[in-house]
Amino acid sequence: MTDMSSSIRMSASTRIYLYVSLSLIAAIVLIPLLTTALGGFKTLGDLRTNPFGMPTEWQWTNYTDILFGERYWLQIGNSLIIAALTVLLTLIVSSMAAFAFAHVRFFGSSFLLNYFLLGLMFPAATAILPLFIRIRDLGLLNTYWGVVLPQVAFGLGMSILLFRNYFRNLPEELFQAAFVDGCGYLRFFWHISLPLSRPIVATVSIISFVGSWNSYILPLIMLNSESKYPWPLGIMVYRGEYGTEWQLVLAFITLTILPTIIVFFVAQRHIIAGLTAGAVKS
Repeated sequence: MTDMSSSIRMSASTRIYLYVSLSLIAAIVLIPLLTTALGGFKTLGDLRTNPFGMPTEWQWTNYTDILFGERYWLQIGNSLIIAALTVLLTLIVSSMAAFAFAHVRFFGSSFLLNYFLLGLMFPAATAILPLFIRIRDLGLLNTYWGVVLPQVAFGLGMSILLFRNYFRNLPEELFQAAFVDGCGYLRFFWHISLPLSRPIVATVSIISFVGSWNSYILPLIMLNSESKYPWPLGIMVYRGEYGTEWQLVLAFITLTILPTIIVFFVAQRHIIAGLTAGAVKS
């Protein structure tokens, strides 16, 4: 009886510890978001004197002027085009490469896989100069492709790793039965592997989408026409010669991060399933 009561007390204390930890983590994440959203409703003076409190006077025009402005929707459209192309190319290239690494045995496969994974160690900022020269030589400066192709290249390492681990956890019997029935590698990939891989497809899509959506350095280097600027470069509009309209910057940021938050909420179940699918074996 004593052991049972102690185990119950332990489980209750564990739950309390878990709730407190999750509450702290949620506060760390939500407080900056809430502060940013509320800051967009303030005047510049109110923001300087009262950065974390409620607005003294709600300035709804900070948001409405942005929403009804043509510049905001142009930059959102540019970001969507760049992000959509990045996600599409990343899914196609990384899924096919990962399938080959997971199921096809060929000379040098381990070396080639490790070569791709080396990309995880180098951020894009370290290769800006040679990347700029290469994009210029290809004639892709000031085009969407000049941003999309480097983003796909730098995202391949993580995407291939996630796809490969997922593909290797698919039942081997399914693979063998398909080959007995005369199914080749390509048909097995398109008609069996991909339909069974919705969680990892969603996971890679969200990671690629968010990375592209928030990218700042690559568009800044590769684009010089304001009509092609994605939303991270749109923040520069609110920088004046002698100061920055921070209340408009916060309102602009709030409006532009809403799509990623919505996407995360919609696809969170698939993301968790995709990230944990390769936890058993690699």
